Amino acid sequence: MFFVSDIIEKKKRGIKLSKEEIEFLIKGYVAGEIPDYQIAAFLMAVYFQGMDEEETTYLTLAMASSGEMIDLSKIDGVKVDKHSSGGIADTTSLVLIPLVASAGVKAAKMSGRGLGHTGGTIDKLESIPGFKTELSLEEFIENVNKIGAAITGQSKHLVPADKKLYALRDVTSTVDSIPLIASSIMSKKIAGGADKIVLDVKFGRGAFMKTYEEAKELAELMVKIGNLAGRETVAFVTDMEQPLGLAIGNSIEVIEAIETLKGNGHEDLINLCFELGSEMLLLSGLYKEKEEAIKVLKDNITSGKALQKFREIIKAQGGDEKVVEDYSLLPGAKYTLEVYPEEDGYVREIDALRLGLTAMKLGAGRQKKEDVIDLGVGIWIFKKVGDFSEKEKPLAKILANDKDKLNWAVKEVEESFILSKEKVPKRKVVWAKITGSEIIEYKS
Repeated sequence: MFFVSDIIEKKKRGIKLSKEEIEFLIKGYVAGEIPDYQIAAFLMAVYFQGMDEEETTYLTLAMASSGEMIDLSKIDGVKVDKHSSGGIADTTSLVLIPLVASAGVKAAKMSGRGLGHTGGTIDKLESIPGFKTELSLEEFIENVNKIGAAITGQSKHLVPADKKLYALRDVTSTVDSIPLIASSIMSKKIAGGADKIVLDVKFGRGAFMKTYEEAKELAELMVKIGNLAGRETVAFVTDMEQPLGLAIGNSIEVIEAIETLKGNGHEDLINLCFELGSEMLLLSGLYKEKEEAIKVLKDNITSGKALQKFREIIKAQGGDEKVVEDYSLLPGAKYTLEVYPEEDGYVREIDALRLGLTAMKLGAGRQKKEDVIDLGVGIWIFKKVGDFSEKEKPLAKILANDKDKLNWAVKEVEESFILSKEKVPKRKVVWAKITGSEIIEYKS
């Protein structure tokens, strides 16, 4: 017999909780038997005292089993999932899923919607006319077995404990607790049914974790949780100090993904896709060496095989595959305006967060889940850190459906770029790879 007040007292004093105590709390809270105010006290105790990796794993598994546990055993082969902690111009999933599927990986991807300055894969896909983002489990499994890939919104019955806990964390200032962040992310991955998990943990101005050290700590913990839960997990710590790609907005990110699959993507985006994708190929058991896996991915872009796989995904989910050639079929904006630098110079900094928030206020994102997104608006950027910018050439282009918002956004975009007369080195994208046995820090 457990008493909630005793469990809160233990955690308040920094005493380790048992698996049974944590399960009691989560089950009771989801069932409505434990009130918000007691769970709020528990969350605050965790915020200040933390949890060790075993406790965090117990919390993760209790949350994962609070609702529907997806069974993907009817999908042939090893199922490898990828998760990003979110960022600006992060078009990775739209490129990565067809890319790895073209190489034989069973890519069963459950994605979410965007909230705040970070874009959601499901919102982006809804830019494609007719694309069905809500698949039944049967349709999802059938598509993966038939064409090797499917992308669907997360089930409403998946991890109800996380939905309740996150809402409470949001109003009690306990969002930025590493054990609570890790259990939130990993509970959804485990409930999603994948055999292996690849994590992309971002840091910098445009990410939730602001420093490399924080992101590395979170990544290490999530890898430990995944492995303790019986799901082989690998994490990459990646840069979000500046936008990853060049497009910030829903339909223009679809365009950037298609262009990347055609071989015209920015090196930062495509190199990250090769890094994550090769790891997915290795975890699937299809390839043994990273160099061989990357060669296959590059060849599949050159040959058009990866782009063809994206066509197949679009068609299988009811979308108009002609968007691959005709971008006018995607939602557009009434007004566009290019932004120029005042002087020539090297781009020293790009404020990813400010650009993301600007795109959101143009209508490309939502502050609340019920907000309506304008799929056609956003910001194209034409320069990254280390690039030379001439005052006769634009730094960026704003897309809007409201003239007042368009004019307001100009200053926001201008001030997001800081230029220097001195040459500036380019930023590396991947900073570290973390497995169950080692941490590899990248030099360049």
